[in-house]
Amino acid sequence: MGKTIHIGGASGFWGDSPVATPQLLAAQDLDYIVYDYLAEITMSIMARAYQSDPAAGYATDFVSAVMKPYLAAIASRGVKILSNAGGVNPEACGAAVEALIKDAGLNLKVAVVSGDNLLARKAVFTTNIQEMFSGAEFPEPDKLASINAYLGAFPIAAALDAGADIVITGRSVDSAVTLGACIHEFGWSPEEWDALAGGSLAGHIIECGPQATGGNFTDWEKAGDLADIGYPIVEISDDGSFICSKPDNTAGLVSVGTIAEQMLYEIGDPQAYMLPDVVCDFSGVTIKQIGEDRVHVAGARGRPAPSTYKVCVTYFEGFRGGVLLSFVGRDADLKAQHYADQIIARCRSGFRNANQADFTEVSTEILGADSQFGAAVEGGRREVVLKLAVKHDDARGVGLMLKEATGLALATPPGLSIFAGSRPKPSPVARLYSFLLDKSEVDIAVALDGAPIAFGAGKPSPQTGDAPPAIQPPPRPAAYDDANADLVEVELEDLAWGRSGDKGNKSNIGIIARDAVYLPYIFHSLNEVVIRQRFAHFLAPDSDIDIYYLPGTHAMNIVMHEALGGGGVASLRNDPQGKAYAQILLGQKIALPRSIAETL
Repeated sequence: MGKTIHIGGASGFWGDSPVATPQLLAAQDLDYIVYDYLAEITMSIMARAYQSDPAAGYATDFVSAVMKPYLAAIASRGVKILSNAGGVNPEACGAAVEALIKDAGLNLKVAVVSGDNLLARKAVFTTNIQEMFSGAEFPEPDKLASINAYLGAFPIAAALDAGADIVITGRSVDSAVTLGACIHEFGWSPEEWDALAGGSLAGHIIECGPQATGGNFTDWEKAGDLADIGYPIVEISDDGSFICSKPDNTAGLVSVGTIAEQMLYEIGDPQAYMLPDVVCDFSGVTIKQIGEDRVHVAGARGRPAPSTYKVCVTYFEGFRGGVLLSFVGRDADLKAQHYADQIIARCRSGFRNANQADFTEVSTEILGADSQFGAAVEGGRREVVLKLAVKHDDARGVGLMLKEATGLALATPPGLSIFAGSRPKPSPVARLYSFLLDKSEVDIAVALDGAPIAFGAGKPSPQTGDAPPAIQPPPRPAAYDDANADLVEVELEDLAWGRSGDKGNKSNIGIIARDAVYLPYIFHSLNEVVIRQRFAHFLAPDSDIDIYYLPGTHAMNIVMHEALGGGGVASLRNDPQGKAYAQILLGQKIALPRSIAETL
């Protein structure tokens, strides 16, 4: 066997549990731990913090909950730490870590990768820029919160080449920290596309921490006690293939299902997963169980890197606010709807009297499970939670709704109850705007202990050799002849695993057949008409739906455009990121021949 390296994934978002670091440090043969903290909306939060305090704007948890308690253990183990914890202020994050190292008397070198923050150039982008999905014009400069290019892995590798023990970046793609370690260790060039795609897939698998080890898994019951769930470790080979596992004596599950779900999580076209360093094709990836909690992944293919960086802008547009109220008793759902209608009616009366504009959006959702009735449950909607949320151009408009949601409480139908606590307040609506920028327009800097490192910005050298063949979508599964078949209906969950997520205002649902024999029936049952009907209450009119096939994993990926009411905190929905969409689809009935259904 050739060289392998072991990388643990310890954080999937800003606020992830701190238990991963000591758990992974106790694992055998670990070389790196990677931490992913950033999302588009996280950047807007950090940008606001930086505006208030020039020393802020990064993931403070990384310094206080990871570096401070575990620096000595990190040093003694010789494990290298790679993270995008720098947010909009990676220099300040690096300085904070360097101060901890100095106080502890340790000999660890810190590198900082910067250049992704383009906010100072906002005036340049006001003309000749179009949103990459909608074609919209650039937002007004005075509304902007952040502008960041998604950097790749080569700057991280350069920092490691220079001797860094800890590398902190600003906005890089989530998988770049893993790929950077691979480039450094294996010496991959920018033209080794298949290897780069494999390293990127390894990073994609572990970038959400325990979502690869049983978290958010369809068969969640098999993952055991999630309080003790193990965080993922990938053992990566020099060809880009890898084995995924977790630390010994931890709960959770590493299986074909958990890894396949994570592979499809939050991707679009699986043959064109675009990253700064390579365009990945995951359609032919194979995932095989090779032991208990050990899964082998291979077959990622790559194509030349794009000539552009994706740049994400967050900007503020109005305000939002909402309340959660529960109702109990007969016709609880009708009570909740009536109360919501009366709150909005009273607000609109107030707007008219004050000559104010109406809400720009109102969202009412009613959820229920009858938990208040205990053993007496006999069905019916006798317990619901009302979620009422609004948007308004003025914070006072949102404030009026929040006030009236309480002020009408004595005039409510019976059964209203509220968990006591502080009242919600209006908050700014942060929206996302994305565009492409030529790589030559982004100046990347790498510094080790404050000293600049000579670096060629990670741009691929001129293409050598033969170009890879053009992308050819795999043939779709053959249609089955059901003219004379004895068909019965079963729920999709009996036949498949599913995972859903978001990219801006899009949602994807990855569906993986539990057995290859089921896939033709699933694929042809889940056509665009069926999916549109299932999600009609969420989809914008005439929104697009794309369906892709992954023969390597007997899977399909469904991408629904304009499906999240704006997405992130721009959405008023209870599920603004489509996290529950797979669960909704898994209840869909699929027609199977009786002979197959009887084997379930």
